Amino acid sequence: MNTKTIIGLEIHVELATNTKMFCSCKNEFGAVPNTNVCPVCLGHPGALPVMNEKAVELALRAGLAFNCDIAKDQKMDRKKYFYPDLTKGYQITQFDRPYARNGYVELPSDKKVGLIEIHMEEDTGKSNHDEEGRTLMDYNRAGVPLIEIVTKPDINSPEEAREFVETLSSTLRFLEISDCIMAQGSMRCDVNINMIDLDTDRRTNISEIKNINSIKAIEQALAFEEKRHNNLLENDELGIKETRRWDDEKLETIHMRHKEEGNDYRFSVDGDIPKISISDEFIDNIDNSLPELPADKEKRYINEFDMSKYDASLLANDRQLANLFEETNKLVNEPKITANWILSELSRRLNETEQRPDTMNLSVKNFARLINLAKEDKVNNNVAKKLLREIYETDENPEKLAEERNLLQISDSGFLEEVVNEVLSENPESIEDIKNGKDRAFGFLVGQAMKKTKGKGNPAEINKFLKEKLGE
Repeated sequence: MNTKTIIGLEIHVELATNTKMFCSCKNEFGAVPNTNVCPVCLGHPGALPVMNEKAVELALRAGLAFNCDIAKDQKMDRKKYFYPDLTKGYQITQFDRPYARNGYVELPSDKKVGLIEIHMEEDTGKSNHDEEGRTLMDYNRAGVPLIEIVTKPDINSPEEAREFVETLSSTLRFLEISDCIMAQGSMRCDVNINMIDLDTDRRTNISEIKNINSIKAIEQALAFEEKRHNNLLENDELGIKETRRWDDEKLETIHMRHKEEGNDYRFSVDGDIPKISISDEFIDNIDNSLPELPADKEKRYINEFDMSKYDASLLANDRQLANLFEETNKLVNEPKITANWILSELSRRLNETEQRPDTMNLSVKNFARLINLAKEDKVNNNVAKKLLREIYETDENPEKLAEERNLLQISDSGFLEEVVNEVLSENPESIEDIKNGKDRAFGFLVGQAMKKTKGKGNPAEINKFLKEKLGE
């Protein structure tokens, strides 16, 4: 059969504000249940919401980054339904006039996935189910600011869906809009999928899979559904319009409920929140403050610095590593060498100490000094790595340490040539071995020369003189 998979995503993203959307309670993951609450986010009668300007700023940042049209005049609506996690009996959201429309996300594969809209809303509380079958409500999350990103049905495979979510989340993290930690619920994804037989134009009914909690699970759930929808078409069936859930243990989706009719949320304008008017100046200030986005940065690193796509991607998609790379390279002026030190030795130190570039003791200045010591052959790589382990904790000047400990590499050509002459005169049997094709003898001679210089001779210079003397 000649089929096409059609996928659309609805992604909820919690914004990285200090406080909630309409009150001054902390926006904080992991607090003791029901401690970050107040009359406003608990929906007490007479409590009035006040809009969080930082939440609006972060929401606009996302809209502008994803090439959306921004509405200057906005309103908030009430979405009315009853559920224990919704203390007010309604959720404050944007219904028919979202703040951002008609954007797109460009994938590394160069495909553009269109966005129908992004709208602002508040999060609900969280239901916790215990071993005794009870449901306990935690309202710390109630009122946390969210944006919901709704894609067009432009995604055509589970792999493409994974690529989209990875691109979206890395961009949001880079712009410090959200940490996008799916395991903590700061990013949640609903997927919609159906399939069309391109020869007959028959389409399966749409399946919605709710609240998937990892990027891996998104791809797995869609792969399962893609196969299921394909089987429906092969059996001349269209299935039912339904909501399903993903089972991480069984690795399959499970039917939850039919969706024959839409829900009646009885939307109405929220009378407690005045209409929001956003000036051109406010939008322009946010737009002008946006940093170079990861995709553009990656392309620049590849084109400008001749960096591999893998290295460029690792740096470009981590804002702190990218900033560290650019600041360090200003002092080193060797992009590939700088990138290699950051992605290998420094990243190892960061991982071991569970730190980030902005929390480590090591300064850019001393890190660059260390790279320059190795680049200019003033110390060998092993010495440089040992120095890094020390200055990572102390932020001492590596040049000063190398001088004090007599670690500076000897590159004096005249001196090293004399050392090589001595080694050759002392080891005639090794010269014969090399002439007879025994390559290991060459390494032995290098080792003897390094021994005479107490490990401080420049290996490249020693190798060069040996090859010249041996006629290689």
